[in-house]
Amino acid sequence: MAFLDEARWQGKIFDGRWRAGGAGETKVVEPATGGTLGSVGVADVGDLADAVAAAVDGQRRWASLPHTERAAVLRRAGALWERHADEIETWLMRESGSLRAKAQLETHIAAQECYQSAALPAHPLGEVIPSEAPRWSYSKRVPAGVVGVISPFNFPLVLTIRSVAPALALGNAVVLKPDPRTAVSGGVTLARVFEEAGLPEGVLSVLPGGAEVGGALVDEPRVPVISFTGSTAAGRAVGAAASRRLKKVHLELGGNSAIIVLEDADLEATVSAGAAGSFLHQGQVCMTTGRHLVHESRYDEYVAKLAAKADALPVGDPMTGQVALGPIIDRNQLDRIHALVTASVEAGARLAAGGTHEGLFYRPTVLADVPTTAPAYAHEVFGPVAPVVPFSTVPEAVALAADSEYGLSLGIFTRDVGKGLELAEAVPTGIAHVNDQTVGDEPNIPFGGFGASGNGTRFGGLAHNIDAFTETRWITARRDVAGYPF
Repeated sequence: MAFLDEARWQGKIFDGRWRAGGAGETKVVEPATGGTLGSVGVADVGDLADAVAAAVDGQRRWASLPHTERAAVLRRAGALWERHADEIETWLMRESGSLRAKAQLETHIAAQECYQSAALPAHPLGEVIPSEAPRWSYSKRVPAGVVGVISPFNFPLVLTIRSVAPALALGNAVVLKPDPRTAVSGGVTLARVFEEAGLPEGVLSVLPGGAEVGGALVDEPRVPVISFTGSTAAGRAVGAAASRRLKKVHLELGGNSAIIVLEDADLEATVSAGAAGSFLHQGQVCMTTGRHLVHESRYDEYVAKLAAKADALPVGDPMTGQVALGPIIDRNQLDRIHALVTASVEAGARLAAGGTHEGLFYRPTVLADVPTTAPAYAHEVFGPVAPVVPFSTVPEAVALAADSEYGLSLGIFTRDVGKGLELAEAVPTGIAHVNDQTVGDEPNIPFGGFGASGNGTRFGGLAHNIDAFTETRWITARRDVAGYPF
């Protein structure tokens, strides 16, 4: 029997047990073929209320377990990601249009997130604080309670597990609303792994549903923490709604990240890296390289080499051939990408490669001579589009890179690493790489962006995860009752 046995979850939701969703069920669609892979239950607001009630009850029992038991569940979960990687990767390829290598990266990171989170229950969670009074004084980190996680379609496993694993490890319960388009990869897989790993009933619920379920989760007073990954527009709405409930909210949002190619860069290697930054997973990554800023002395050569690279990349179904790009997630997203490309060409950009599609397969696209006001340069495209703009001086490159409402990632290419590090300091982004493109993540690194890319570092490493998913208490004790003049 397969680990992801459809008979177990087909047409159901998971709230510590498998049951029919209150809003019926929806088909799981394969973007590459349009075929149906199965079905999942669709949650409604009533399902959410039931899941939160179960989470409140289950969280108390879960947090009271010895830290070694919680750590053991996380270690078993890590091993399960590795043991069933091939099957889960196939779902990622078919449901989200991932290439095999990208799917393998997701299962690898999922396992590492669980292994690293397994260290959290035993990590010291407090400190002794000096006091003027004759008393013991200390602080203690305690679980926040129930954590609401709302995750997207593009890296459905990674962008879910990086909140779910540390939140659980620290003694919280989690209510997860995955994107309905990737409800298996970003939802069912987590339910099955943690169910098999021995997580107690009620501590994790997976509720695929629409915006109304996400809105109800953000508004639910029994859920004090919201971890949201998605578009900036949606994130602003989530942040505003969460603030009305005085919730702790973690927002990892969009980006329009730049690479800066200095005149001394190794051009062959840089073009390869730049193509990877723009075309990985069809450009459907928050850290995608959305702007290529190239020194004017290397500009024409860079554009020609990048366009040739784009023209040579095979596009198709990752399940049936060796391809470099798979399908866009759905028609709405493809139409948005194409509209931005078309409007940019109308605004004066030159189409150096791509700009066409067959079905949901969009060709990797290179735009040259792009006005900085052109839509595909000024906005996040979330598709396989590489706008290229020249600069003449380093201060001009810094100004161009910094001229964005987003501040997620940055790449700098130069043979002078010291100069690259100086340049990285000059552009305000949450992430910067010298001699690498903009897409990169590891479970132990601090991850977050500035400006419209989110509200700072919210994930990664022991310190940031503890800050994200716990609250701090101050506790004192005296030998005798304090005296007061009353």
